[in-house]
Amino acid sequence: MKKTITLALLTTTLAGAAMADGHVIDEFRIGILGGENAQDRMNSNECLRSTIEDALGVPTRLFAPADYNGVIQGLLGGTIDLSLMGPSSYAAVYVADETAVTPILVKVNVDGSTGYYSVGFARIDSGVTSLEDLQGKVFGFGDPNSTSGYLIPSVEIPDLIGASMDSGDYFGEVKFTGGHEQTIVAVSNGDVDAGVTWTDGQGNWEDGYTFGALRKAVDAGLVDMNDIQEIWRSKLIPGEPVVLRNALPDDVRATVTEIIDTLGETDPECAAALAGGEVSGFDPITHNAYTSIVAARLAQSN
Repeated sequence: MKKTITLALLTTTLAGAAMADGHVIDEFRIGILGGENAQDRMNSNECLRSTIEDALGVPTRLFAPADYNGVIQGLLGGTIDLSLMGPSSYAAVYVADETAVTPILVKVNVDGSTGYYSVGFARIDSGVTSLEDLQGKVFGFGDPNSTSGYLIPSVEIPDLIGASMDSGDYFGEVKFTGGHEQTIVAVSNGDVDAGVTWTDGQGNWEDGYTFGALRKAVDAGLVDMNDIQEIWRSKLIPGEPVVLRNALPDDVRATVTEIIDTLGETDPECAAALAGGEVSGFDPITHNAYTSIVAARLAQSN
């Protein structure tokens, strides 16, 4: 249940339609990356939508495009104002236009750390226990713009296998499923031999860890973790940033930032829904945390 925001900054609706710097906004738009079905994504973000709408006094809408690129293009084109993004998707926006958005906050794990992992996984009865067992087999990835679902594996795995990620080079086929949920279901159903997804790597495997796509899939009843096993894990990835469009009025940016920054205290249930599992809240972050991800995106495009 949404709790009352008591901070002084949020006790009154911004005058008119959030006026600042000589202009107004008529609505506020939140973009949601792919990874699970659209309705679940909308449900997870409804608490944030309604809180922001109450604070700004303008209609606040959720947008759940079919793929990651829909959010990226929305931020670049000014049709989306806010998004919790994977670092690779943020890097894609930054590479296209350094002035479009700013990372403002990052999820904080229950132990106070930030960051998460890309993990490879397979069915226990598949005979696949390592990357070596995947030679000539089908490896599933979520979305080309996903950090854990493609970018980081495409950087780290080739060094381990001594081959490229191109279909037929080492893996029989590298297949994009469309999102993290789709990858988990594809592995669980045996449609691909293994896949990658994201997790904080904390807590219990049987729970899908503390937060991440595996945890969401467990909570939704899509997978039994006793049927699958981890076969690869990346190095720690910088945490997912919340980004805001820079063209927004300063008072709007301040209000929205304050709401999310304090969400762990004002509405822990909403913070967990937004984050995809248990978190302690959100902390400030800057672009400097993602320079390595930007470099990886640039290297991938060359």
